[in-house]
Amino acid sequence: MTQRPQASRAIILAAGVGRRLGMVETLPKTMLRFGGRTLLERHFEALEAAGIEHVSITVGHGRELIEAEVRRLGREDRVSFVYNPRYRDGSLVSLWAQSDLLRAGHPVLLMDGDVLYDPGMLARLVNAPGENILLVDRNIEPGDEPVKICFRDGRIVDFRKQPEHAHDWHGESVGFFRFSGDMSAALAARCDDYVASGPAMLEYEEAIRDLILAAPARFAAADVSDLSWIEIDFPEDVERARAEVLPQLEPAPDR
Repeated sequence: MTQRPQASRAIILAAGVGRRLGMVETLPKTMLRFGGRTLLERHFEALEAAGIEHVSITVGHGRELIEAEVRRLGREDRVSFVYNPRYRDGSLVSLWAQSDLLRAGHPVLLMDGDVLYDPGMLARLVNAPGENILLVDRNIEPGDEPVKICFRDGRIVDFRKQPEHAHDWHGESVGFFRFSGDMSAALAARCDDYVASGPAMLEYEEAIRDLILAAPARFAAADVSDLSWIEIDFPEDVERARAEVLPQLEPAPDR
């Protein structure tokens, strides 16, 4: 059995403008509050509980607000920022901005910043056996919007909103990943290739998909179907997060 890499670093992608949420020129999505805490604060608490020592955040839209929140939380010594001036382009550019860290040869976690989730997800991500891990939820939302992790004979065979390869079943990607040091470097190289060729509006999943298709035996998935989470893309997601997901993450108040 392949031993899991001991990741101590995480990358959070938090540069986007939240177009579909209607938040352009206002708050970054990581600054949304749920139960009195920002998504960013919740990320830090979950990462620290999972043993992650340093977080690098790709910032762009509203960077000053995110940097101020890190100072408010007293985490300046454990957080660094990478500014993506092209934050209105696709998320692949925000991942490409982290190339120096990816090429450093350390195991790393990669996380979307706009997710409210059960902190137990990160424990599964860190502790799952295998070299490179994706988190999969079998309770997938219908339609083309979810990024799908597709399996055939127990192996990942596609990773896309609209898969091309035949598969036995698929689940939804949470947007959290664990990469070994050499796979992190390969991911940086793949992002380099895409950015150099010009399709700036691509999402980062395309680079990960290329690596999976090139070496499927090196990737596996940890099932988190029993844990609550939601990616926040649309106004209705904010309402669902507060009404449905948050109550499952926090104890009911004493009466």
